[in-house]
Amino acid sequence: MTDLKFEQKRSLSRLEAADQLAALATALRQGGDAELEIDPWKLSLRIPDDVHSEIEFEVEDGEIELEIELKWPITSAARTAPSPATEERTATKRTTAKRATAKRATAKRTTAKRATAKRTTAQRATAAAKGTAAKKS
Repeated sequence: MTDLKFEQKRSLSRLEAADQLAALATALRQGGDAELEIDPWKLSLRIPDDVHSEIEFEVEDGEIELEIELKWPITSAARTAPSPATEERTATKRTTAKRATAKRATAKRTTAKRATAKRTTAQRATAAAKGTAAKKS
């Protein structure tokens, strides 16, 4: 079971991607509590001195995928006694994540409806063209 999960997928310019990675690098260098700006949110992390790293590189279907994964344990004290402010931030993040998931689902349904409408319109146009061609013969 996931305690908390945040996922954001969007297109970035090369410079925006570099800015995100630079902010992450700065947070890793500083250690301790780090804040990352992930529009429109601010992500606060406690980063220990040692982290586990995994880098994955894949070329498939004409695309290159580079994944950089960092993992570290949550301290047992933090897990058993969260502060009220931390609990409030966690609840807010969960609500925001649920809203984002709902928006993505709505967008997918809207896209599917549009695709269906386009197919129906194309089918009608094809049928009308066949009917016109049959009348002319």
